Amino acid sequence: MSTIKRALKIATLRGVMDMLPLSLAVLPWGILFGSLAVQRGFSWLEAQMFSGVIFGGAVQIVTVELIADNSSLLTVLFTAFIISSRHFLYGLSLRERLSPQPLRWRLSLGFLLTDELFALSGHRRAYLGKLRLYYGLAAGGSFYLAWNLWTFVGIVAGASLPDLTDLGLDFAIAATFIALVVPGIKSLATLAAVLTAATASVVFTLWHFELGLICAALLAMMVGYTVNKLSGKWGGGS
Repeated sequence: MSTIKRALKIATLRGVMDMLPLSLAVLPWGILFGSLAVQRGFSWLEAQMFSGVIFGGAVQIVTVELIADNSSLLTVLFTAFIISSRHFLYGLSLRERLSPQPLRWRLSLGFLLTDELFALSGHRRAYLGKLRLYYGLAAGGSFYLAWNLWTFVGIVAGASLPDLTDLGLDFAIAATFIALVVPGIKSLATLAAVLTAATASVVFTLWHFELGLICAALLAMMVGYTVNKLSGKWGGGS
């Protein structure tokens, strides 16, 4: 029994430590959201509940801006759905590993599944076995606590300091996603998709195209799919 407990503690500690760099990387992002929510008229409790319940950096920031601009409920919900839709793909990719697990594990890990936790779920045996479940729970749970802590710091800072949005903290969003994406570029198709998304998003932004981010993502998926098919065809014919 003591051996099992020791193994669980090691798995838990390793999950926390593996997630620690990403937990620290989103510090500016969390502070940005907390301060932004307060400065857009939300109470400290409402701002903290965003992180406690929604737990999604990009969708939280966009939702706060839309609500502050008096956008319609339909616009807020549709935008949030589009931004969060990638989590549907995350769930599908992990379905075979998590579906045999009890409901309490599926609900817990499903709620904690972020871009950062998904980045740590690439191992083919991820979530298979009790030790790996505790690893994932510790990694996701520690990130959840860190995100809420950074949000609280941002709330306090936003209530007592000038507009923090002028400090360029939003670059942390791009930096975090770059750190998550780059290690996953292991094929020509993925590289083509990443380059297409980066180029298209910049061009659409310069054009002030409101649906630019969505169109850039769709275009990148099409290019990645096409390159993957062509690579398989050429590889099969050689």
